[in-house]
Amino acid sequence: MPAIVVLGAQWGDEGKGKATDLLATTDPIDFVVRTSGGHNAGHTIVINGEKYATHLLPSGILTPGATSVIAGGVVVSPEALFRELDGLVARGVEVADLKVSANAHVIASYHATIDKVTERFLGKNQIGTTGRGIGPAYADKINRVGVRIADLFDEKILTQKVEAALDVRNHLLTKVYNRRAIEVDAVVEELLSYADRLQPMVCDTSLLLNQALDAGQTVLFEGAQATMLDVDHGTYPFVTSSNPVAGGVCVGAGVGPTRIDRVIGVIKAYTTRVGAGPFPTELFDEDGVQLQKLGGEIGVSTGRTRRCGWYDAVVARYASRVNGLTEFFLTKLDILGAWDRIPVCVAYEIDGKRVDEMPMTQTEFHHAKPVYEYFDGWKSDISGCRSFEDLPANAQAYVRALEEISGAKIWGVGVGPGREQTVVVHG
Repeated sequence: MPAIVVLGAQWGDEGKGKATDLLATTDPIDFVVRTSGGHNAGHTIVINGEKYATHLLPSGILTPGATSVIAGGVVVSPEALFRELDGLVARGVEVADLKVSANAHVIASYHATIDKVTERFLGKNQIGTTGRGIGPAYADKINRVGVRIADLFDEKILTQKVEAALDVRNHLLTKVYNRRAIEVDAVVEELLSYADRLQPMVCDTSLLLNQALDAGQTVLFEGAQATMLDVDHGTYPFVTSSNPVAGGVCVGAGVGPTRIDRVIGVIKAYTTRVGAGPFPTELFDEDGVQLQKLGGEIGVSTGRTRRCGWYDAVVARYASRVNGLTEFFLTKLDILGAWDRIPVCVAYEIDGKRVDEMPMTQTEFHHAKPVYEYFDGWKSDISGCRSFEDLPANAQAYVRALEEISGAKIWGVGVGPGREQTVVVHG
């Protein structure tokens, strides 16, 4: 049975939760795994007309019979984890079968504090973080002063690690940001308060997942954020602090690349972005306003309005290349039903020259201007379509055109928010 990766092929918010949920309901999925990021992610799933949002939890938590896993590459806020679990339980969702890696790093309260004051200090040069401590937690991990989940079960080690982390952080807070120092004992006491509830969930998730694959079970690896937010391959420095690309899935989960069978890139029929950073097809006119309104483009995790633009095939080809995509899942095709003509960015113009692939430098990408081709719209509601043949001819032509210029086949198309509102192109 396969190991399947589902990841974002743009700047996030593409509808990965819908793709994950669809896969988990069309074929039996034994494990759904988050491999990177933190509670800055946001996945929306609509089941029987009811909307659910997951942030730190894998969206597979809503799939009966599947074990949800938070792997070692994730940074975990225990407070956010329990808040999210409690919210689902209050709505009648069974969340008993959740596993958390002992090696996952902890987001403590001081990480969020550092995140927020640093963004304010940067002023007009802000990155546009969520302020939830994800970046500082990853920084501590790389600086080897991070706290891991396993440390919460040993007070002596936990105290030593918090002291080491705050030694520099407190100097920064008091001497640069003019803030009060954070007390080690208060942080340790808070983190210890989560230990009893957390301990039954904690295990060696790398071993668990490899044993599952050895036994022929199906494992679905669910990406957070997206390709263009990858710290190595995205629009640096306007990126997240982890590797949401396919290679990062293997590192974060502790499975080898030879175990992966499918890599599905989720991509919108147009493009959105939250936060600062370059965005060549961004719209500043009525079309942008209409895309935002019709698409409901408000961040699930942050509540921020998403910047909107037309489909960018250069980004799609880049995502296909760096992830080794086997296929795309195209979402929100229904939103484009209001336009007579639909532009698609097929290349960039940079300093008077046409560029067909992702520019090499940050400067070039900032200066990139979209080169558009135009496709006829279908001016109709397609939310009731359930097969590719049901789609209007112009909608079919649009999908085929995107498939031709994007670097991978399109496996399926979302025509609405519901689980059932999906059209399979290649079965």
